[in-house]
Amino acid sequence: MLDIKFVRENPDIVKENIKKKFEDEKLPLVDEVIALDEEARTIQAEADELKASRNALSKQIGAAMKAGNKEEAEKIKAQVTQNGDRIKELDARHAEVTEKLTNDMMRIPNIIDPSVPIGKNDTFNVEREKFGEPVVPNFPIPYHTDIMESFDGIDLEAAGKVAGNGFYYLMGDIARLHSSILSYARDFMINKGFTYCVPPFMIHGNVVNGVMSFDEMDAMMYKIEGEDLYLIGTSEHSMIGKFIDTITPEEKLPLTLTSYSPCFRKEKGSHGIEERGVYRIHQFEKQEMIVVCKPEDSMMWFDRLWNYTVELFRSMDIPVRTLECCSGDLADLKVKSLDVEAWSPRQKKYFEVGSCSNLGDAQARRLKIRIQGPDKKKYLAHTLNNTVVAPPRMLIAFLENNLQADGSVKIPKVLQPYMGGTEVLIPKHKVVNTK
Repeated sequence: MLDIKFVRENPDIVKENIKKKFEDEKLPLVDEVIALDEEARTIQAEADELKASRNALSKQIGAAMKAGNKEEAEKIKAQVTQNGDRIKELDARHAEVTEKLTNDMMRIPNIIDPSVPIGKNDTFNVEREKFGEPVVPNFPIPYHTDIMESFDGIDLEAAGKVAGNGFYYLMGDIARLHSSILSYARDFMINKGFTYCVPPFMIHGNVVNGVMSFDEMDAMMYKIEGEDLYLIGTSEHSMIGKFIDTITPEEKLPLTLTSYSPCFRKEKGSHGIEERGVYRIHQFEKQEMIVVCKPEDSMMWFDRLWNYTVELFRSMDIPVRTLECCSGDLADLKVKSLDVEAWSPRQKKYFEVGSCSNLGDAQARRLKIRIQGPDKKKYLAHTLNNTVVAPPRMLIAFLENNLQADGSVKIPKVLQPYMGGTEVLIPKHKVVNTK
């Protein structure tokens, strides 16, 4: 959410930013919030004046009564009552106006960074860099669930009976591999100096509104019926929420946390064949990283965070590339975002496995996450988040890139300690490639 003072003083900049995000339907919001802000300030000024007058008149009542001028005292009381009634009207209208103002402000997108490429949708995202050589082996790569089934490692049929589409049972070696990747990612980030955290997996509605846009919330979040609780779609939500209404001394920054959590998402809409299996699901687990820092440090942290993800994937012999998100592909709170995509030898293309985002002070303004400088002055923090790793989607990249011609899967050295020293997984039966 932007600062209303910034919108008031820079309406043309705000409108141009909306156009860059191809959200022209939101252009009227700018003039509307400026008008609402003016009305709110006018109402507040009148209410303050009346309250000051009421206080002064109350003192006059006492003086009149003391002087024995009862008639004058009654006149003043009538004026105090009249002022009180008007104050009630003004307060009610002020609450109505400020609520509308806040809701409109939360729909106006954040100002994107000048480096963000301009484009209407994800087809305009820009490849930045490749890491590792993408290889297509001289043997066929089966679909990822077929590879898992060769290890008796997945049961989608039973999960469908228990929970429906978008759920899964991971079993045996595949389940262990899944957990090992998460454990390795946890230790990887701890070794980078991040504090490990297991956060709440449900959050209140005010936190949801603080960390994401209304459109995102509708598309992603599951609400607990009858309670002010939502299942998290990513641990970033509760991790940023941890700092709601806090003031952190500048010398304690940056705050760097890495968290494990299950994640729950509606995943509205239909998706292509490449997104069946365990690609796009309602429940998964994830290792996340978040940073709360000074505004001048946020772009430095942005580059550092996505590089951590690249380093992690390369340590497991998975080629990746970075893709900068264009203006139309950015969620409204984001200043800048970059996806990390892993190579799929089967599809012969890259697919998303993580996303790094700089949200500027948008979340901090909504959640009142503030920093206190040496001069005791307070200002808003900047917040960032990035995926460390999110299996089971990441398992797709791992299995395809480490699959051998005989159906076995090699275990990179960094993962072997988490797999009990196992160097290679041997399938229980031959892969049946259903494509």
